[in-house]
Amino acid sequence: MTVRLLQTRMVEKPWGRDRLPLPFTAPSGTRIGEIWFEPPPELPQLLVKYLFTSEKLSVQVHPSDDNALPGEAGKEECWLVLDSEDDARLAIGFDQAIAPEAIIDAARAGTIEQLLTWHPARPGDFFYLPAGTVHAIGAGLALIEVQQNSDTTFRLYDYGRPRELHLERARAVSRGTPYPQEEKSSIASRGQVLVEGPHFRFDRVIGEPDAATAEAYAGGLLVLPLEGTVRSRADGTVAAAGECLYANALDKLDFASAKVTLLARPSLRGQALQ
Repeated sequence: MTVRLLQTRMVEKPWGRDRLPLPFTAPSGTRIGEIWFEPPPELPQLLVKYLFTSEKLSVQVHPSDDNALPGEAGKEECWLVLDSEDDARLAIGFDQAIAPEAIIDAARAGTIEQLLTWHPARPGDFFYLPAGTVHAIGAGLALIEVQQNSDTTFRLYDYGRPRELHLERARAVSRGTPYPQEEKSSIASRGQVLVEGPHFRFDRVIGEPDAATAEAYAGGLLVLPLEGTVRSRADGTVAAAGECLYANALDKLDFASAKVTLLARPSLRGQALQ
């Protein structure tokens, strides 16, 4: 099929929520931290998911394609803040340059949180995280994350939770630098194209896409309505908020009832058009 809804996977996390914002509902007795859309076989490079936090996530880092070891996979990612409590924050990068050994010493001492830069997070804020960026997502947030499809995560600090840390690998891949200001913005200032990077493109479209967007998404893509609905021109398959469509081209879709829609695709360097 050229257009179809992707299956979702609810993932329990110690920092998740037992009550989710609409249109989602957490099964009774669970704390859901992530809702994944299973990557279609046509686009295995890309993963899109919602995140919901009631506590801080671990301080962590991901490798790049260049410094990942066999059995690992590089991971660049971005976050779009959908909702936040008044004091919600994201830790990204360090207040000042720091050597790799000092990062590990602070992780062991439990003081690494104080060295990170904690950015206020408000609805509409957008952050792009190159691989190697040390980061942590704070409590009280609902985000959409677009990332390379990788589960390679090296934890540096986890607030005493009984989970493994990965200090030696984290030392090897961490950037001990401040977070570049140009990687943080609001959707109001950034415009439609949120990311056009080495691994994926990510757009926020109001209403119907224009011709340039249709050309940019002439191959396989993922479609996430935030407001309104998107429909297949061929068979009428509909996606609404909380759902995700795979389509083999943007022109296969009808946006007449769409209000705000997210589009994502891998970099064309790594995507054979479907």
